[in-house]
Amino acid sequence: MAETEQPSGSSHEDDKPPSPLSFDFMIPKKEISMVPDMGKWKRSQAYADYMGFILTLNEGVKGKKFTCEYQVSETVEKLLAVLATLDRWIDETPPVDQPSRFGNKAYRTWYAKLDQEAEALITAVLPAERHDAAPEIAVYLKEAVGNSTRIDYGTGHEAAFAAFLCCLCKVGALRMEDQLAIIFKVFDKYLQLMRKLQKTYRMEPAGSQGVWGLDDFQFLPFIWGSSQLIEHPTLEPRHFVEEKVVNEYHQDYMFLECIKFINEMKTGPFAEHSNQLWNISAVPSWSKVNQGLIRMYKAECLEKFPVIQHFKFGSLLSIQPVKP
Repeated sequence: MAETEQPSGSSHEDDKPPSPLSFDFMIPKKEISMVPDMGKWKRSQAYADYMGFILTLNEGVKGKKFTCEYQVSETVEKLLAVLATLDRWIDETPPVDQPSRFGNKAYRTWYAKLDQEAEALITAVLPAERHDAAPEIAVYLKEAVGNSTRIDYGTGHEAAFAAFLCCLCKVGALRMEDQLAIIFKVFDKYLQLMRKLQKTYRMEPAGSQGVWGLDDFQFLPFIWGSSQLIEHPTLEPRHFVEEKVVNEYHQDYMFLECIKFINEMKTGPFAEHSNQLWNISAVPSWSKVNQGLIRMYKAECLEKFPVIQHFKFGSLLSIQPVKP
């Protein structure tokens, strides 16, 4: 099964709308089964495409508020409708009474519904000529909402959602002009959905480093959120530990939205429950925070075997090495 991409120049494709690349779609599977395989991941086309996607969006949101003007395409609207459906299913699947406080088993009922419907949901988002990509892309959506066996959620699941969005870009369903809407609409709605899942079903943090990790569940919104704040005339990193500032500005900035959620969920001094973030508040500028978080994301998430062993590779995010 070929996993490489060929430019579409063949004659039988001339009657179709032009597509940037042709793919032999496949069901993504795990490829990183041992620590020595990590080199294969870092050299892969998937790693290059994934990091390129994260950094392109990071550049796109630089200095921009949630409330700035941007276009919302039909695909973005359809994605928001998918996330709204998943949200509605939470309301229809209340937690069950059980002895254990954490990991409510009703999550498995919710997840089973997604498992069953994911392909149909994604088919509805894709343009007609790309419906054949649905089985491949749907896998990333199913991986993005947590693990139904362990009832946990962490940065590896968040990475699967970014991979899902990256795949939608690769097949041309999302475009360059959707950049701001991808973060401000789709990713923000995804975050709200994950917070609702975490609260409703008391999901455990996957592979959490406790107070030494950045956050129990997320990482990307801190990267993109810090980029939003670059060159801000008054807000400096030292301000985000002040509750007054967070309450005033959280509707404009993803970073502060995340801090607000932490403040709601955790008790005690901020320096104790979120030590890494507390340290970040001492960094002099948002651009330095942003650069530091990108380095930390690579080291703490993308270069950690326990996270990447679960990542799945297909034709869109390929394990094949980057072509020289």
